[in-house]
Order: sequence, then C-alpha cells, then structure tokens
Amino acid sequence: MATSCAAVGSASALPALLTKRTALAQVAFCVGCCCGRTERGFPPVPVERLKQVWKAEKLNKTVQLTISGCLGPCDLANVMLVMTAEGMQWFGGIADDALFEAVVDWARACHAAAALLPLPAVLEQHRFQRFAELA
Repeated sequence: MATSCAAVGSASALPALLTKRTALAQVAFCVGCCCGRTERGFPPVPVERLKQVWKAEKLNKTVQLTISGCLGPCDLANVMLVMTAEGMQWFGGIADDALFEAVVDWARACHAAAALLPLPAVLEQHRFQRFAELA
C-alpha cells in the first residue's frame, strides 16, 4: 500500500510536542568526512575549544552548539549551519580562527542580550545557498 508524503507528514492526528529546552538559535559545525580532517589536508575545527566555551558560559541556553557529522557539501569545508525560527543559513570555508571566534562572540552577545542578534558581518562572504531552488 502506497503512502503519500502528505499523509506521512500530517500533523493533524498527532499531539503537539513541547520542549522545556528552547533556544534562540542552533549552530552546527561539521566534522564529518572532510571538515576538520587535518590528516586529509583540511583546516581544523576547534571542537574542544568550542565545547569548552559553550559549557563554561552556559551558552546552550541561548545558542545550542552541535558538533555534527557530515553536513555537506564537502567542497566548501569547513561547513557551519545556523538554524533559527527564521530559517537556516549555511556557511562554508570556515577555516580562520577569527571566524570561529566571531561565532563565539556572537553567541556570547546573544546570551547576554537574551535575544537573537544579527550574525557577524565577517561571515557574510562565507554564506552559500545549500539547496537548489524548486522550479
């Protein structure tokens, strides 16, 4: 028996799920098959430093940090995905330590303001369109 996507994705029959752990944003850093793989010639992703800062400063309450497997596309390593209620923003070529620090500073500022603030301008040149537009 075939099931349509509409039937599978229908939320009308399901109860609404609620969580106590809401954040204003989520940042996912790829450390999959290419990103952060220095042994393969790619620049590092400072995973331990990021996790240490987020934990010490309790930034997850405002901006959730996720260290992810492969997010693709590998030709733009290192990839970072920022998710908010407004949508997803994709960034590639995050290789310079100053870029990682800019993300940390942004998360700190969001946490201090208890508000979602604009992403650092320095990231703009690293933004890319992840998915093809539908015709």
